[in-house]
Amino acid sequence: QVQLVESGGGLVQAGGSLRLSCAASRFTFSRFTMGWFRQVPGKEREFVAAIDWSDTNRYYADSVKGRFTISRDNAKNTVFLQMNSLKPEDTAVYYCARGEAPYSDYRRPYPDEYDDWGQGTQVTVSS
Repeated sequence: QVQLVESGGGLVQAGGSLRLSCAASRFTFSRFTMGWFRQVPGKEREFVAAIDWSDTNRYYADSVKGRFTISRDNAKNTVFLQMNSLKPEDTAVYYCARGEAPYSDYRRPYPDEYDDWGQGTQVTVSS
């Protein structure tokens, strides 16, 4: 059974930074596109960023482009989300997710294009 465990969330002031990590196990991590999503209560899960299996291509939501950076370490089975210049509207639970098939395209902004999800980590940005 696939496991994805997020960490690194917390409370930060506007303009600050956080780095999220997602440790993956029980599958061949280096073969899969990985994504980050976020969700606030009462709203749909929102795409944040994705990275392809080879660590070559990245895809970002317009709302985070230039502020967030997705990366991965295939040797450590971990995907990261570096978040800079945080805004109160970035407040959400952040989830990592595994793409639905090996070697799939990295331009995957919809939740149903991902098969497995972590439990989420809360990010709160105060104004």
